[in-house]
Amino acid sequence: MKKPTLVVGAGALVVLAVAVGLSLRPGSDPVAAQQPAPVAVKDGPAVARLGNQQIDLTELKSVLAALPVETREQLRGNRGALETWLRSRLAQKAVLEQADAQGWRQRPEVEQQTRAAAEQIVFRDYMLSVSQVPADYPSAAELQQAYDSGKAQWVTPPLYQVSQIFLAVTDPQAVDTVRRQAQELSRKAQASPGEFAALASQYSQDPDSARRGGDSGMQPLQQLVPEMRSVVARLKTGAVSEPVQSAAGFHVLKLTGQQPARTATLDELRGRLTEALRAQRQEQIAKAYLEGMLNTATLSIDGAELNKVLE
Repeated sequence: MKKPTLVVGAGALVVLAVAVGLSLRPGSDPVAAQQPAPVAVKDGPAVARLGNQQIDLTELKSVLAALPVETREQLRGNRGALETWLRSRLAQKAVLEQADAQGWRQRPEVEQQTRAAAEQIVFRDYMLSVSQVPADYPSAAELQQAYDSGKAQWVTPPLYQVSQIFLAVTDPQAVDTVRRQAQELSRKAQASPGEFAALASQYSQDPDSARRGGDSGMQPLQQLVPEMRSVVARLKTGAVSEPVQSAAGFHVLKLTGQQPARTATLDELRGRLTEALRAQRQEQIAKAYLEGMLNTATLSIDGAELNKVLE
């Protein structure tokens, strides 16, 4: 089961999508976008090393500092993902070292692509500098207007707080044995619902929820395992289900809380809506700037020459 998320209607997403689709911003891979050129091994401790290449603390801090705060915190809390990036970055440095030894950077086609990439970097950076949004935008009134115009779309679905005792099935021949164990745990929990958390902590094979007495948090039905949805929708708060079989094993479920569908408040959306409106305004300023450049001189297109390219 996954963490709950806010579900936003299609109409309201038009505004929020602007922040993602703004063409003036760098690419969508924030870590890859910040990778500097390969460096030789320096004196001092290295975070990671491969042959003649290393990633030192300064380089890693620089990469992390350039990431959005949320992405940076996710990486800090995900050691496996960070180590995967370190391995990938070192492999890339080693390949670039080999390419440099063969003069690959001097190949005409590589130099052409390098110039084109440099032009795009300069273009993006300069356009960002001339399309800055005033610090006080959006105003409280503008933010309220944007919220009100899409208010019918800022809807969270009904949320269900579900606890579970999960028993995995790793051997197809053990299905009946695991089913009987799940049925026994279900009977115990139905007889004493107050003991569910203790049973989950002792028997559940989902470590994350087991540490919380089986609690999986508030989430919409769509984020539950498909086999669970109809069962949870029928449960009354405090009730315990019969075992539910999924592809992974058996789940004994308890509905511990429920929240009806509601419209998200402006305070809940303030940060994302502000960011989206600022991105939208920046795109408008940049578009106006480019149109102004086209109007500063007479534009001519030689149709005959253009046709030669298209033939």
